[in-house]
Amino acid sequence: MTPDLLGPDHQTGRQLMRTAVRLLAHGAPVTMTELATAAGVDVADPSNAPAGTDIEYDDEHRIVGWGLTLNRTPHRFIVDGHELYTWCAADTLLFPAIIGSRAQIESRCPTTDTVIRLTIDPRGGVTDLSPATAVISIPAAEVLDDTRVRASCCNPGRFFATAEAAEDWLAKYPNGTVLPVADAYPQLQPISVIFTVRPARIETS
Repeated sequence: MTPDLLGPDHQTGRQLMRTAVRLLAHGAPVTMTELATAAGVDVADPSNAPAGTDIEYDDEHRIVGWGLTLNRTPHRFIVDGHELYTWCAADTLLFPAIIGSRAQIESRCPTTDTVIRLTIDPRGGVTDLSPATAVISIPAAEVLDDTRVRASCCNPGRFFATAEAAEDWLAKYPNGTVLPVADAYPQLQPISVIFTVRPARIETS
């Protein structure tokens, strides 16, 4: 996620996204009225929010995906008994702190087809990682496009069974980063903090 989306100008948008993620964690679509009420705004307008152009809606214009999604992706995310998915590998490390609940993660290495499993606890971090050699890929900031966050940032972010399995990914994204999963978790937490802290007042216009 690009730095400007994490700045003060997008505080209201982050509040909407945070609220949507927490509501989606219950395993059901979210209406715009539910989102506005839970976020404490008169009208929920996510058009300028982080990844706002990528939001998934159902036929009734209810939100079914905004980082956390009801639709299947490579990254399975189980929280409080609800089977959900995330748009990218890094989301699985970020969302437990935003939701405030432990999550079980399952993803598949695109190179070796190895199933990668781990548990993320908001307080304890990464546990039960299998295989222990698993790494995560994170695209470089300069490739991110605010208007296409999912395509430019989320889709390339994957889990790999080993660092060697990620070598082709690094050849394709030479400025990207590949980290052991346990090392990536604390590096990503400042983003979780930004999305977790609720502003004292939300301005709407």
